[in-house]
Amino acid sequence: MSRNKKIILSALFLAMFLILSRFLSIKTPLIKISFAFIPTMLCAIWLGPKWAVLVNVLGDLIGATLFPTGPYFVGYTISTGIDALIYGLLIYKKEADTYTDKQFTIRVIISVIFSILISNILLNTLWLNITSGKAFIVLLGTRIVKEIVMIPIQIIVILFIEKILRKPFDTYIRSNND
Repeated sequence: MSRNKKIILSALFLAMFLILSRFLSIKTPLIKISFAFIPTMLCAIWLGPKWAVLVNVLGDLIGATLFPTGPYFVGYTISTGIDALIYGLLIYKKEADTYTDKQFTIRVIISVIFSILISNILLNTLWLNITSGKAFIVLLGTRIVKEIVMIPIQIIVILFIEKILRKPFDTYIRSNND
């Protein structure tokens, strides 16, 4: 894929990330429910870890600057970058037929579980503990319940969307018009 196409797709994923994370999410002081994982995972699948991390970090920085929901804290930017890195390392498809559907499904499941455990449960709870002063263990209990509910939702949504978009994306990649 040409660099121009990667930049165009990254810009689209960045816009999707901003809209889904800042405007179409449910936020409480302790929990945020968002579908911002969709552009992150699609970017990771089609462009790889480097581009996914770039999109997520830029998305978090732009979102925190233009549409703040509180004071900026670098920990959340680190978490979103780690999310993208995990997805990119585990589910990047260098070629159109890199994995069978079964292999891809297993990779998506593993990447969602790792991302939720490392970034959402451990790191984001730590950042919330630091920024809010609430006890880590108390925060952890509430956040674990939310993340357990989100695991199957994330897996089903990304497998469904990737399957729907696979053919149009492959057509876009193979087109010679940059």
